[in-house]
Order: sequence, then structure tokens, then C-alpha cells
Amino acid sequence: MTLAETPNPTTSSNPLLSLKYESALESLGNDYYDEVAAEEFPQHILRWRNNAILPRLGLEATTVKDEDFIHAFGKFQSRKPFLALRYHGYQFGEYNPHLGDGRGFLYGQVRGIDGELYDFGTKGSGRTPYSRGGDGMLTLKGGVREVLAAEALHRLGVKTSRCLSMIETGLSLWRGDEPSPTRSSVMIRMSKSHIRFGTFERLHYLKRPDLTQKLLDHVIDEYYPNLKNEDDKYALFYAELVKRVAELVAQWMAAGFCHAVLNTDNMSITGESFDYGPYAFIPSYDLYFTAAYFDYYRRYCYGQQPSICHLNLELLQEPLKAIIDLADLHHGLGKFAEYYHLEYRNLMLKKLGFEDSNLAEGDDLLDLTVTFLKDSQINYHQFFADMAQTFSIKWRDEPGLVMNGCEIVPSVGSSNIFDNWCLLYHKILNNFDPEQMQTISQTLAKYNPQANLLRPVIESIWQPIVESDNWQPFYDLVKGFQ
Repeated sequence: MTLAETPNPTTSSNPLLSLKYESALESLGNDYYDEVAAEEFPQHILRWRNNAILPRLGLEATTVKDEDFIHAFGKFQSRKPFLALRYHGYQFGEYNPHLGDGRGFLYGQVRGIDGELYDFGTKGSGRTPYSRGGDGMLTLKGGVREVLAAEALHRLGVKTSRCLSMIETGLSLWRGDEPSPTRSSVMIRMSKSHIRFGTFERLHYLKRPDLTQKLLDHVIDEYYPNLKNEDDKYALFYAELVKRVAELVAQWMAAGFCHAVLNTDNMSITGESFDYGPYAFIPSYDLYFTAAYFDYYRRYCYGQQPSICHLNLELLQEPLKAIIDLADLHHGLGKFAEYYHLEYRNLMLKKLGFEDSNLAEGDDLLDLTVTFLKDSQINYHQFFADMAQTFSIKWRDEPGLVMNGCEIVPSVGSSNIFDNWCLLYHKILNNFDPEQMQTISQTLAKYNPQANLLRPVIESIWQPIVESDNWQPFYDLVKGFQ
């Protein structure tokens, strides 16, 4: 994937530039954005191209050259205007009216073959009016981490943005949280929308309910089209957003993922996960695990994520109440806990091998599993990976054979909790015939990849890049999530 500089292809010959770009957000007018220019970089080396999502755009990977990615998403040729979106947000509980796209912009919007509208958003493309003294750049390690986060979460069933490309740009950057100088990159993020909770909060701050309604109509038309002809479409929109966000945070929790910075400017109005900074996957089941070193009071720790997302939805009611009756907003938010617990239960049962959420002993099995993981503090991800790898029909024969041969559980020694877990799992398996046991094995494999993205794993693939520009471990790890 390492490329030399190449001649400039014409727009017509570059499939990425020949896509039918739409001006859905741009057509709303410049109350919502500023037109900006992209940085010109001294170097362009394609480090990542996401062939897996090209078919969603109607493109075959074999028809898109590496040079096409560089000219479209590194040199930013033949695409304008670029839009730096305006928004505010609650950051660690404090309202900040000085936000907006500070190191990225909306590159363009494209309709997928599924009929849905997708954003191409940059990260690391240079200064904008909202850079607040920053350089507008993205470190190469930051780009690597975001590619990995998006692909890992996608594999784990989380509704997430994904990185379409990452290009090393040849600049030396200085950062307080990385050994500096460090290398730079620019990334293209493909997502449903870059409209945030904070986009609406800004309009409330400016006392512009007219702009709020205009934006809300746009959001419903594009991202909630099943509601646009309903008489109570605004109340139904908020109720559906609550459901999407509740299910999203349940997906994070089941995946053992800590986003780290759940400010309202990092909450998408489509209920999609995006913008991965100092995230981390939990090493063991610890509700107080905190990913960001600067989150001194654990506001955004792993176990707080459901309550924080609930709070962010509650804060969003302030700008929305100009359009939506407050009673309808309260009613919509009142369903959050129900949606969350149902999704979390379903996802965890799938990780345990059971697609059927009506499993009679499902609640008992889930409670005992979480109790064991919390008490033992074994590797959260390895426990489920070992289940998938060692599962056998012989587990029905006797409880002592459950998890027999796995590497991780024996390390915790004798445990009454684990013995009880084995007894219950053994009992449940005896309700299934041999053919159904094969389905359980397939479900375990589907929801529990062998690869994980713990911090030591990320460092192990970053070191070869730093030391010898060896990208193969990075590509191998990404492949493990596909």
C-alpha cells in the first residue's frame, strides 16, 4: 500500500471523484457551516484503504486504484466546497460555545446502493475557524487507532462509522501525549451523518428555533424517512433516537468498549458511534475502568456510559423542546432503560452462544457470567474467545468438561462461582440436540473474534511501524476483525 507520487488522474477516470455527490447538508444554507480549504501536504502515502465498504458505494475494489485514493482523499482534488460544521457541546459537564470542526470537514455526501445517505468526513485535514489554536492535524498513531477501533467495533456488531482511507502526510507534529515529533496522517471517515447533539445545542444557544426546525426536518427526511409523513413525526423522531442511543451504548458495553469522551458534540443524531480518540477496550470486567488519562473523576468510565448517554439525551431536550412537546420528550426518554437492558441481554446471550433471546435461563446465565467476570478479573475478551475456540458437544456430558482445554480459566484457580456457571451452562446445553449444538458453536464464533484490541495489542503493532516502517502486523490485525 506504500505509493510514490503519481500523476494527477482526471476526475472522470477516478471512481472516487466520479461518485454522485449530493449537497443535502450544503443546501440548508451557511447557517450550519463554514466553507474551508484543505491543507496541502508534502507527502502522500496510502496506508489504509477499506475495500470492504467500497461495494456499498457501488464500487468494486479492483476498479479503484491506490492513486485514486491519494488524489481524492490526500490531495483533495476536484471536490469543493468543503464544509466545517458548526456546533457547541457539553464537555465534561460544562457548556462550551467555542466548538466546531477544528481539524476536519465534510468532504461530501454520497447515496449508497442501499439508498441511504453517507458522509465522507475528514480528520487531520488542516486548520478551520474552529481549530482554537491547534494545528488541525492528526497524528499517524491517532489514525491507526481510529481505523482499528472502527473495524473492531464493526466486527463486534456495533453500529459505527468506518474509515475509508488513511494517508500519511509527511509532517512532523508535536503532541503532549505521544513521543514527539511524531508522524502525521489524514483520514476519511464514512458515517451516516456528522450532525451532532451539539449542532442543535448551538442553535438553541443562538436562540434560532427556526434553524432548529429546519435542521430537524432535514434529519427526519434523510435519516428517519419512515417518520416524515407522520403527524407526530417530531415526537416519534426523539423516541426513535432514544432507542438507537440506548441500543448503541448496550453494544459498547457488550463489546467491552469504553469510548472515553462522551461529550454531547461526540453524540451523533443518527445514533451511530464515531470519533474515536483516547478509547480503550476493558482488560477485565471493571465498571470503573476509565480510558482517558485526563478523565480524573471517571465521568466517562466504562460503567457510566449508559447513564451519560441518558443524560446527553436529556440535555438534547433543551433545544428540541422548541419543536417537540416536553411531555413527549419525557415519555420518549422514559423508555431508555428498557431498550438498553433488552439489547444488552440479547447481545450478551449471543456472546454466550444463544441467538434466541427467549432462553428460559437467560437472565440467570447472564447474571452468573457477569458475576464471574467481575469476581475473577480474567481477560474479558479472552474468556469469550476461549468459549468460541474450545466449545464442544461433549460439554453436555458433564459440567467438568465445560471450558475444558481453554487457557484462561484455570489461571483463576478454584471458584464456586465458576463451578456454578459451568453447572448452569451444562444444564442449558442439555436442552439442545446435536444439530442445535452446531448452531451454538457457530454463534459463539460469530460474536467472539479471536483478535482483540487491548492497549498492549495496539502498541505491539505500532512499534514495528515506528522502528522499521513495518505495516504487516497492522494489516494482519485488521484482517482478524474482518
